[in-house]
Amino acid sequence: MPSPDARTAADLAGIALAFGARDVAGWSDAEERLARTASRPDPAVVRRLRAELLDGGDPLGERFCALRSAELRRPLGATYTPAPIVRAMLAWARRQRPLPSRIVDPGAGSGRYLLAAAATFPDAELVGVEIDPLAAMLARGDLAAIGAGARTTVHLADFRACTLPRTTGPTLFVGNPPYVRHHRLDERWKRWLVDRASSLGCRASQLAGLHVHFFVATAIHARPGDRGAYVTAAEWLDVNYGRLVRDLLMGVLGATGIHVLEPAAQPFADAATTAAITCFEVGRRPPSLRVRRVETLDDLGALDGGRSIRRDRLEAAPRWSPLLATRRGPDGPRSGGRPPVGYVELGDLCRVHRGAVTGANAIWIVDGATDVPESFLHPTVTKARELFAAGAELLDASSLRRVIDLPIDLDTLDDDDRARVERFLRRAATMGAKAGYIARTRRAWWSVGLRAPAPILATYMARRPPAFVRNRAQARHINIAHGLYPRLPLSATALDRLADYLATRTSVADGRTYAGGLTKFEPREMERLLVPDPDLLVASDAPRA
Repeated sequence: MPSPDARTAADLAGIALAFGARDVAGWSDAEERLARTASRPDPAVVRRLRAELLDGGDPLGERFCALRSAELRRPLGATYTPAPIVRAMLAWARRQRPLPSRIVDPGAGSGRYLLAAAATFPDAELVGVEIDPLAAMLARGDLAAIGAGARTTVHLADFRACTLPRTTGPTLFVGNPPYVRHHRLDERWKRWLVDRASSLGCRASQLAGLHVHFFVATAIHARPGDRGAYVTAAEWLDVNYGRLVRDLLMGVLGATGIHVLEPAAQPFADAATTAAITCFEVGRRPPSLRVRRVETLDDLGALDGGRSIRRDRLEAAPRWSPLLATRRGPDGPRSGGRPPVGYVELGDLCRVHRGAVTGANAIWIVDGATDVPESFLHPTVTKARELFAAGAELLDASSLRRVIDLPIDLDTLDDDDRARVERFLRRAATMGAKAGYIARTRRAWWSVGLRAPAPILATYMARRPPAFVRNRAQARHINIAHGLYPRLPLSATALDRLADYLATRTSVADGRTYAGGLTKFEPREMERLLVPDPDLLVASDAPRA
């Protein structure tokens, strides 16, 4: 925690002004109003913080983050990047030729990327775009303090609406685009995204977060020969709205490499999430990309290495994580390639199916007595915590709630059951069960369609590794869990060993971690987990944790 040299925004503004913030081009009215409220700093504090800055630190940025918590910065998507990531991205840029004549950080914050770029490219113009007036002032002060103020411009603006003048020589776009979920974005910006994406020949979803908008804005601002490196949450690799980013990278932006950082690397200090550093060269279409997964920040290096993936494979893939996945074998992570001898992908042994969606849990899930015949009431896992609580085995279904699963053809019921079911359905219809999207897409709106009991049940979304539970109680499951269904006959011993192996060897690193630390395993991702083949599973020396 930084020492309390700046307890308020006025204190921080005063230090930035003492550093020379007002002398950097782009000074705005909003910053001038903030400057009028600034405190007069202690000269000794100014000297000490300047020394920290010249020693490679970001003292004003650290104090800004202490002053404004992650919760307060979240509406603007302000997440500050750790120094090892900044250094790695600039080291990559330094190896490219020709060198950039201009560096643009579209979400400059306190200027971390521009400070590193000032030292890496001593002759380049530096441009920061920042929407927060206090952060913009800090960036100005920092760059003035290191002697780079004369070649710096900071725009207090939204990068999407900012005008960047033409320049001679290539531009490097580098930074950490702000992460803001779509529900916090104004409708006019959602329309902007759709319109601008269309102008680039791409389709956009209005569910896209702000970081996706910044990829589009970059494609608009950039010219052939420009380069870029952005670090973002890695969701766009797979989710539907990320298709726009994937299309841009395969098209105008010209991706050259993707480096996926595991959550344990803490790519963002404020959020446990899987991150992706994407390197691109505008207008280029290399036949393949270099990709790799990184466990720790110390492994980043200069963003080189990794394995090659052909462009046509990426263009054809609906999701990219499976192509980039690190598969865990008996000796730890393995990037691509064939499984080791004696091991197969889980999908070779089992299909992984998510449970049925009821469409209206309050109607179809029963916790107590009901008039529906018992034969249509199925004990069901309806909460992930039921599997976490079960441990290795689900032995007793008596504590589970029951799901009503009626046959599609009600003519098969005898008269008494038919009367009871129809009374229930009339009541359910008045409660809206018939009108929902899920009900309207079923063959019969009243038939949930539970799958048969799976011998192994697995959670798939949590802030911890998934639970893999032997389903000895023959419980059904809805869409809060996955069911593992053998593709070939597996003995009870093999199933026991398989569940145990998965439960003790699966890591959050095998799934996708979202901002906030929530890790998710889609069915196909779970099927890519490496497990012992059936013979090894039942051998006396089968691998155990």
